[in-house]
Amino acid sequence: MLIRYRNRKDLRPSEITPRSAYMNRRDLMAKAAGFGAGAALASGAALPLSGIPVEEAQAATLAFHKSEFSTTEPVTAREYVTSYNNYYEFGIDKGDPGQNAHTLTTSPWNVKVEGLVAKPADYALEDFVKPFALEQRIYRHRCVEGWSMVIPWVGFPLSKVLERAEPSGNAKFVAFETLMRPSEMPGQRGLFQPLEWPYVEGLRLDEAMHPLTLLAVGIYDETLPNQNGAPLRLVVPWKYGFKGIKSIVRIKLVENAPPTTWNLQNSNEYGFYSNVNPEVDHPRWSQKTERRIGEGGLLTKRRETLPFNGYADEVASLYTGMDLRKFF
Repeated sequence: MLIRYRNRKDLRPSEITPRSAYMNRRDLMAKAAGFGAGAALASGAALPLSGIPVEEAQAATLAFHKSEFSTTEPVTAREYVTSYNNYYEFGIDKGDPGQNAHTLTTSPWNVKVEGLVAKPADYALEDFVKPFALEQRIYRHRCVEGWSMVIPWVGFPLSKVLERAEPSGNAKFVAFETLMRPSEMPGQRGLFQPLEWPYVEGLRLDEAMHPLTLLAVGIYDETLPNQNGAPLRLVVPWKYGFKGIKSIVRIKLVENAPPTTWNLQNSNEYGFYSNVNPEVDHPRWSQKTERRIGEGGLLTKRRETLPFNGYADEVASLYTGMDLRKFF
């Protein structure tokens, strides 16, 4: 099995960019990074930077424990994870989110949990996170475009949120919605839009309840930078990265499969399930191999793509009897 407990001692210094080097290269971005869920979230205290203008806010260190659900692969250097992003609300080029996402105000922040649940609620972010112990999970991340990373997320299982809400017997799917705020998200402005807004995503309820499914509030021991989905994003490591909806404001339990943004954009290319599958190519490129970001240049040998992104032992049983070519 490719997942096991990883102690702090197992992490080699070369696996993560030194803090000093990162800050020297990206000082301006760090000054602009919005404040997501603070370190105080783990203890339930109020957000210490609430009300401070986003351009003055700094990332906060998070209190967490190491999770057994971590890969032992080398972690991708932070500079790549925070500068090579798909987040169309801030632009369609990979560098646009890092340049533009400082405009997003992430405090205060509210998250609605509603739909087919016994206990719907509209939470302030700190109250939403307060009951749950944060943990670090080092997951493989595979983009549908054919590149990959290994990212040390900090968060808590989505199942904990759903259990608190008490889904009804009719609830079969979970729908997610991203913030819609054109005044702070330049990619949502203008006559011609690359996608329909707000960005929406969905999971089957058993996928959402799976122990690997994570709601992340941080990376690299600190709160999420805006370009990585601050203050709250979804991480489903066996699916392509676009399923990991960012800047979540709504979680809704529903009976039928909800619409999802990229499926609405082109259903022939982006299925509802979007499980990583080397045997199901994108119509315009192969999915059999991938390029690990940070590993040399464009001539670096590509890696073989693993079924379910290497998490088959944990999640393949969710799809027993399904035609994974039809339900891609």
